[in-house]
Amino acid sequence: MKKGLLSLLIFTVSFQTYAQVNKPALQAFIERVIPGKANAFLIEDVPQDDGKDVFELDNRDDKIVLRGSNGLSVASALNYYLKNYCNSDIGWNGTNLNLPVTLPVVNSKIHKATPYKYRYYLNYCTFNYTMAWWDWERWQKEIDWMALNGINMPLAITGEEAIWQQVYKEMGFTDKELDAFFSGPAYFSWFWMGNIDSWGGPLPQHWMDSHKQLQKQILERERSFGMTPVLSSFTGHVPPSFKQKFPNARVKKTNWDAGFPDVYILDPDDAMFEQIGKKYIEAQTKEFGTDHFYSADTFNENIPPTNDSTYLDGMSKKVLHSMTAADPKAVWVMQGWMFHYNSKFWQQQQIKALLNAVPDEHMIVLDLYSESHPVWNRTDAYYGKPWIWNMLQNFGGNISMFGRMRHVAADPAIALHDPESKNMVGIGITPEGIEQNPALFALMLENVWRDTPIDADAWIKNYAQRRYGAINTNADKAWNLLLNSVYSGGLTEGGPESIIIARPTQQKTIDRVLTKLNYDPTKLVQAWELLINASDSLKQSDGYQYDVVDVTRQVLANYATPLQQQWVSAYKSNNKEEFKRHSTAFLQLMDDMDALLATRKDFLLGKWINEARANGITAKEKDLYEFNARDLVTLWGDKESGLREYSNRQWSGLIKGYYKPRWQLYFTGLSKAMATGKAFDEAAFDKAVKNWEWQWVNKHDNAYTDVAKGDPVETAKALYAKYNSIIKAAY
Repeated sequence: MKKGLLSLLIFTVSFQTYAQVNKPALQAFIERVIPGKANAFLIEDVPQDDGKDVFELDNRDDKIVLRGSNGLSVASALNYYLKNYCNSDIGWNGTNLNLPVTLPVVNSKIHKATPYKYRYYLNYCTFNYTMAWWDWERWQKEIDWMALNGINMPLAITGEEAIWQQVYKEMGFTDKELDAFFSGPAYFSWFWMGNIDSWGGPLPQHWMDSHKQLQKQILERERSFGMTPVLSSFTGHVPPSFKQKFPNARVKKTNWDAGFPDVYILDPDDAMFEQIGKKYIEAQTKEFGTDHFYSADTFNENIPPTNDSTYLDGMSKKVLHSMTAADPKAVWVMQGWMFHYNSKFWQQQQIKALLNAVPDEHMIVLDLYSESHPVWNRTDAYYGKPWIWNMLQNFGGNISMFGRMRHVAADPAIALHDPESKNMVGIGITPEGIEQNPALFALMLENVWRDTPIDADAWIKNYAQRRYGAINTNADKAWNLLLNSVYSGGLTEGGPESIIIARPTQQKTIDRVLTKLNYDPTKLVQAWELLINASDSLKQSDGYQYDVVDVTRQVLANYATPLQQQWVSAYKSNNKEEFKRHSTAFLQLMDDMDALLATRKDFLLGKWINEARANGITAKEKDLYEFNARDLVTLWGDKESGLREYSNRQWSGLIKGYYKPRWQLYFTGLSKAMATGKAFDEAAFDKAVKNWEWQWVNKHDNAYTDVAKGDPVETAKALYAKYNSIIKAAY
């Protein structure tokens, strides 16, 4: 065994010793997951296999025995039992827990050991694109889901801003100076990563205090399962007033190149870098404890000032020293995103200099986008560093059926057994947004307790049965088509979106709205028909209700492009009658999509806004959080933002209240131009629509509900009857 690996095992002993199976806590967990059934289970310990987590299923005295090497292993045993003995499924978007009164017997012992020491979860961006407004109840549900799926290494950065406030105030910064530093709650990810300052702020003190307490709850629960959370560290990002307070400090400006002002980064060569890093980890440890894992991404979507290997080597050492000065057992957990995102800069020499400066036992690299753009296979497996294979999948929290299922099913195990993968120590999921594409994530997490590729065709059939609680031939055929269409995605960064969410245009696509399909849309239409045909048998299933809405949404979202091109053609040929007919149909399509999505809480803008407002304790705070919530999913910044639509969502309320009025404004302008014979004034429209968008972002009109309305299945069936033949003709 390599010295580095041995040291890494020593450093993680706290994970094994701390995470003894807490039977009362696990009984409470079982009661949360399957209320009224906890007494049917016995909980026992089982030792690890060669340092790897283990679970077992067994029976004794008419009870089901759940054994695990820690709490999350016991939780994984429960999940295995529910899936394989009870034909059940627990997910974000629809759960099937229709359990029999008498639970099935485990006839022979099941023993499972994971081949992966670490099972990582989350991306900085997830904390905003999905989790920005979560309370403890929602976090508790997610941590239970993490345990059920064997996750043991979650990123845990909630409440970080409270620690930074403490550190910088101790250094003499005033509240006013820090108001120009801290962003609003929807933008923390990019504040934490050193991309932006202050946007969406000033941050209320109540937020800092309440989320510091929330982080303590999150960490206590994660650790109680035996998870080892990854906390934050200092990467050099300092307040804008830092240079005035410390004139001799080596501070440089950098810009994210997304339309935001410069931010200020303290040079790692400055002696204060290590001092601040040490102060931060000491303050954080005092409040939150530590498991010795610290996330640090020094150049997230920013280019270093030089490609000189000596500089990069020294910088890397300084970052590590800023951690180990406070925690000698510190392990730097680095996202490998920059090696893909800025691949022209990060050549072999630069990556090697950055990584080789750190001893192997003090670093784990996250290969963040392994299912599409792996970096491990072009860096000699990160030159021997421990690294983790991850599925990224989602960008911006966009709503789109998308994924690379066959790669997710096979590639982790293939990499594990590839001699070239060297020190691969885990797998993980690192999406920018969650609560979408539940089948894809369920498939990825199936890898946790196995070391061989998954048969995607057999798995998807079994998944449909578990999800719907019944075998249905139409559903089986539908999922086979989905596997071979929307879930055979290409190498695009995220799934195809819809032209309806674009700022009005006659083009098929724009920079931030990717409408090109890399699959045959008629296969999706066929899957839609099959799911609709399954409705009489499956309509009571929560998972089916979500899926039939999601597939219907995707079909209509795709159809928007050929429909758009019909009114574009009519406009260009000056056919006023055809233009009115097709543009009216385009607006009606948006109304129909909005009504469809209103039937599921998963797709409600009002849920997002009301959860944001619920975090405030004053009207001013509530309004600030609503601005953050509205702005993130539309403009992302001010009315000139270059990131507009990056976090677009196909949500009820957002379609009818934001996207549709923009198109109406556009169609009015085009109609006037056709009537007068004058050229359409694009510049005037651009100015008008930007003003309208900014006004919408700043509204507080209580216009959007968080209560679903209508029958999802009947609404989907009605839209199928209305659109099926039209869409088939369009393709």
